[in-house]
Amino acid sequence: MTDQLPETLLITLSGKDRPGVTSTIFATLSRAGVEVVDIEQIVLRGRLILGVLVTAPRDWKKLSAAVVETAQALDMTVDVERGVGDNRSRAGGRAHVTVIGTPLKASSMAAVAGRIADSGANIDRIERMARYPVTAIDLHVSGADPEALRTVLAAEAARQGVDIAVQPANLLRRGMRLIVMDVDSTLIQGEVIEMLAAHAGCEEQVAEVTEAAMRGELDFEESLRTRVSLLAGVEESALDQVYDEIVLAPGARTMVRTLRRLGYRFAIVSGGFSQVTDRLAADLGIHFSRANELEIEDGRLTGRIVGDVVDRAGKAAALRQFAAEVGVSEASVIAIGDGANDLDMLNAAGLGIAYNAKPMVRDAADTAVNVPYLDAIMYLLGISREEVEAADAEAGIVTPAPPV
Repeated sequence: MTDQLPETLLITLSGKDRPGVTSTIFATLSRAGVEVVDIEQIVLRGRLILGVLVTAPRDWKKLSAAVVETAQALDMTVDVERGVGDNRSRAGGRAHVTVIGTPLKASSMAAVAGRIADSGANIDRIERMARYPVTAIDLHVSGADPEALRTVLAAEAARQGVDIAVQPANLLRRGMRLIVMDVDSTLIQGEVIEMLAAHAGCEEQVAEVTEAAMRGELDFEESLRTRVSLLAGVEESALDQVYDEIVLAPGARTMVRTLRRLGYRFAIVSGGFSQVTDRLAADLGIHFSRANELEIEDGRLTGRIVGDVVDRAGKAAALRQFAAEVGVSEASVIAIGDGANDLDMLNAAGLGIAYNAKPMVRDAADTAVNVPYLDAIMYLLGISREEVEAADAEAGIVTPAPPV
């Protein structure tokens, strides 16, 4: 004899939210002695939608009438549906799909949802991670291979002009992770070498070589040595002036501050210069730093680099070394960069993020973030803007109020 699924009641309540709604409906259910099987509740602009799945008592019609009476007293609408069993188990291939837009248009969400459906997947749950300065929405999806879904949605993201990240729904998202970041044009705005070149009177010449190298048109080490040679004779004090001129990417401090609270570790790996990056790491509370060292003699730059160049392969090697020191797998590493010399690092990480990157980098990375806010990375990790602001408020840090 096979076991029969128990009869259940699905109760869906909606109306104006206020304190006591949930407790009142459960007080009614408690008098019937039912067991709770599942609960979902959301609030949108003051409107509550509460779904409760409970075991059905023998006299389920009496309970249904009591629930309707309670809803009427609350001035809310209710639907009671009789059925059997629990919710269906979510299909395999579970993933988080994070959509970021400025703004996020309904047409874009329609396109994203359409591609998910075309892939044979289902959207099980949707929640908002941020409403400003970007709109970030997290979709819980099941029924499709995350890698295949990533490919489909990457193309749709480009068409819609939004950012989409697809990550497997596993424990990695909740664990302590290592974040490895590029520095120039990622953690900070602009390129340090170009700022130094301004002191040598060769900024335009250096910028041209930098752009070609970042596009992958030139060997990085050769291009770096060529650019550094143009800095020969610049006074060492120029490094202090350049450091004072550095502007961080918007949200950089917020991201580091918030994720450090959660036990994350940080590293910066740069094709730039240790005289700047080491100070930056100390200022932000970053745990590891790796960059090139400029040779200095008699208070002036010689135009040479000390030791091996931190290039594309060197960045990936540093990532692996830092991961080993922290004691996490490469799958637990998040790498963020924008240039061709970041590609090996992005590929070595469990999640490689192209941040406002060159086209070839966006195409090769796991996901791309093209909004000018570095802390948008946190929305990919399941951390909402409200949680960030609440933690800051406890620490006495005031964040800007939303525009609406």
